[in-house]
Amino acid sequence: MKTISHKSSCKPLGKNSIRDSSDPNSRHPNRLGALFCRAHGLAGILAVVVIALLAVNTVTAGGFHLNPAFNRPGNLLIADQFNNRVIETDQSGHIIWSYGLGPNDFSSNSIIGVNDAQRVGPYTLMAGTGTPPGVIPQSPGGAPDNRVVLVDPFGRIVWQYGQFGQTGSGPNLLNTPVQSTFLPNFHVLITDQANNRIIEVNFEKQIVWQYPGSNTNASDQLSGPNSAELLENGHILISDQGNSRALEVNRNDEILNTLTAGGSLNILAFASRLDDGHTLLTDSGDARIVEVDANDNVVWEYFTGTDPLSVAAPLPTRAVRLRNGDTLISDQFNNRVIRVDHAKHIRASYGLPLAGGGSIGNNANFGTQSTQMGLYSPYDAKIVGDYTGLTPPFDFDGDADDPRH
Repeated sequence: MKTISHKSSCKPLGKNSIRDSSDPNSRHPNRLGALFCRAHGLAGILAVVVIALLAVNTVTAGGFHLNPAFNRPGNLLIADQFNNRVIETDQSGHIIWSYGLGPNDFSSNSIIGVNDAQRVGPYTLMAGTGTPPGVIPQSPGGAPDNRVVLVDPFGRIVWQYGQFGQTGSGPNLLNTPVQSTFLPNFHVLITDQANNRIIEVNFEKQIVWQYPGSNTNASDQLSGPNSAELLENGHILISDQGNSRALEVNRNDEILNTLTAGGSLNILAFASRLDDGHTLLTDSGDARIVEVDANDNVVWEYFTGTDPLSVAAPLPTRAVRLRNGDTLISDQFNNRVIRVDHAKHIRASYGLPLAGGGSIGNNANFGTQSTQMGLYSPYDAKIVGDYTGLTPPFDFDGDADDPRH
């Protein structure tokens, strides 16, 4: 499916706000909303960047006071999965900002079973994956969410794709969205796991491209995909989790390259392309982070389950390379986020100390002041302002050869 042109569906609500007419619950400030709905090309994107940066100076809204350290480069953004929240912390783990009400709230006021979070200027894009049945005692029967939402610094939803608690594959419906990536053209790339597809959605909530799309070859189909990133060459890098492979596909729905770390992957949770052409893979089933070169040769690896107090199968879900060369790892069922250097030393750890456990570590907990009060199966963590190996929401470096801007 190719990108299609469209007219804005944004309708005025008055002098202070506008509403996306396809979502009556979506509101955002008039100037910024108009830019989001009407921005086309680099000029529009830059205008949004400027307004978004200015928005950080607004420290109160509706009685909510914004921490002055909010959105500071170097802070951590963590998708704290079974605590049903996204948190931003400083380097010491002090919580600066949060969205979601905790492990016992399964309403639309939280982001249920959140698997992914990305900062877009001062806004936060989140994937409400939902909680599967039989995994946590707080929700033995499971709790669907099935939304991708963009929220402002004060927790107000300004854009949403998918309907809370509803499952499907039709217009504005998802089934277990596990990851979302904000694209420089103001589209959103969504990994719709249980529908076995990657979809690109515009702000009018139209699907403008998808994979496998027109590709009907049996061997090219996806099995529970877990992430998708837009590469600088315009291709899409997909972690095809159930098939334990990373796929690089083009807009014609063709597979151009396949990476498996020499056939050694076991449940691929995430893949990102580094500046030197290597690919960083989160080999969840082997509790391993592995870096491969362009020929699929392993050049570096790190195992998260070697500590005697680790659970038997920690299933790490996200590893991202940082600008300083360290690697930030969401060590899911060990209930921690760790930063390791290239020599494989842990330089920082967020969450309670390891304490053994069964399928989920005994150190799972919830606190509102610091990550050192506990995390609950964190699925994703990133550094604010560091898009090493990741799709940047805006092309700040102005690469003339970057088709993403």
